[in-house]
Amino acid sequence: MFPETELHTERLTLRPFNSTDIPDTQASCADPLTQQWLPLPQPYTLDDATAWCTSVAHTMRESGDGIHFAITDSDTERLMGTIGLKKTNWQALTSEVGYWVAPWARGRGIAAEATRSLAQWLLGDQEFQRLELRAATENIASQKVALKAGLHREGILRNADVIHAGRIDVVLFSLVPNDLISEAATTAGHL
Repeated sequence: MFPETELHTERLTLRPFNSTDIPDTQASCADPLTQQWLPLPQPYTLDDATAWCTSVAHTMRESGDGIHFAITDSDTERLMGTIGLKKTNWQALTSEVGYWVAPWARGRGIAAEATRSLAQWLLGDQEFQRLELRAATENIASQKVALKAGLHREGILRNADVIHAGRIDVVLFSLVPNDLISEAATTAGHL
């Protein structure tokens, strides 16, 4: 399993969920845009949020499936979204990232910043070999996040996922350790 950890960026703290996140998690997961792209319970109740924040998110780490973080504002500590790893293959050292951003935090680059931080931790500190991100072909905002976070578009996986509206095609993005090394070398060359 992944070690329980906390990650920091200039604006964000990525930390384990706790009971203070329950109201904002409920509001975010009940939001129509969040519901459009994620197969969350409908309606998303306070009981669902309580279970996620106090049990489910933690159990997923303990089971070895992945790790989930509350994305919070470093100054106010308010929940701004979630990001996590799932479908972790420990033998192949691969995992898939997923996220949602609270309605009050959208349009500020939160998801890309959190994705980049998590990718650096996974491929660097944890020595994984591949991070994948899947976004519905019609979810343009999520695809923009993937590109802004530095992931590479690989192609379309047909009929590969399910949302409330039914089966969907997804765009597959990835990041591997060499991508981070190449980027670091390019950045150093521009200094």
